[in-house]
Amino acid sequence: MNLETLREYCLKLPGVTEELPFGPDTLVFKVMGKVFLLTPLDSLQHQFNAKCDPEKAEELREKYSDVKPGYHMNKKHWNTVYVTGSIPSDELFSWVRDSYDLVVASLPKKTQEELKKIV
Repeated sequence: MNLETLREYCLKLPGVTEELPFGPDTLVFKVMGKVFLLTPLDSLQHQFNAKCDPEKAEELREKYSDVKPGYHMNKKHWNTVYVTGSIPSDELFSWVRDSYDLVVASLPKKTQEELKKIV
């Protein structure tokens, strides 16, 4: 997975937008206005922050050395994933989708209904 394939995957998900709210060096993906993934554009090592169920976040950190507590994020709910090739791309994409789904589940019911119309 590289930055462009990550970007393409995120933008295919319903209701997703990309923004640069923290300046030109951090690309942020939102679903219905809520952040589900961030990735630095100026890092030598490709990485991204994704929301994660707290128990699963701990499990992933124990299993993979390239998964760390979320940098500049709530470390209970976010992981920083370093994309070095040690974790299969399909697994990385599933974590992105999990992050998206967690954020969608936390949206107000009215917003979830609006999202369903986009699908």
